[in-house]
Amino acid sequence: MTPSRPALLLAQLFISGSMSFLMTGIFAAVPLGFAPGWGAIWMQHWLTAWPIAFVLSLVVGPLCFKATFLVLRGAARLR
Repeated sequence: MTPSRPALLLAQLFISGSMSFLMTGIFAAVPLGFAPGWGAIWMQHWLTAWPIAFVLSLVVGPLCFKATFLVLRGAARLR
């Protein structure tokens, strides 16, 4: 079963949101620790990163699915 276009977009929205949230949190905590103001800096970075991550996921996502298909098809031929 192939997911519908709206389902793929919604999944990319969730994936890009959660990944950008976690990554910006980690990369804000590494240099700053959990100093006062850390949360505000994290949220600023996340609000910038999420739209960028979503747009990039629209480009990279289909390429990754194609690469996965090619690798799996090649692996099946080797069996």
